[in-house]
Amino acid sequence: MPLSEEEKVNGRLNGEQNEPSGREGLVMRFVYMVLISVMLSFAHTVLGALTIIQFVVMVINGGEPNARLAEFGTDLGIWIAKAARFQTAASEVKPWPWTELD
Repeated sequence: MPLSEEEKVNGRLNGEQNEPSGREGLVMRFVYMVLISVMLSFAHTVLGALTIIQFVVMVINGGEPNARLAEFGTDLGIWIAKAARFQTAASEVKPWPWTELD
């Protein structure tokens, strides 16, 4: 039986993650945290632009959202969640581009 969209997203967020075998030093973690913070800032800017574009599309299409934009929003949200988990030390898995995007 195929998985529902909600199950797919839940699996991407909470599914098995390949945790690194060894821990990196705190200095390298700090470097990654700074880089990911910059990337998160950019991602939030993209999310804001995406929100405005999707709203305009919905106004033009009588309330029907663009499926590609919605899927991209889901992928972006999952990336942001994975980045936040790394930033808060809830996970040792670095988000894309250091690991697969899923």
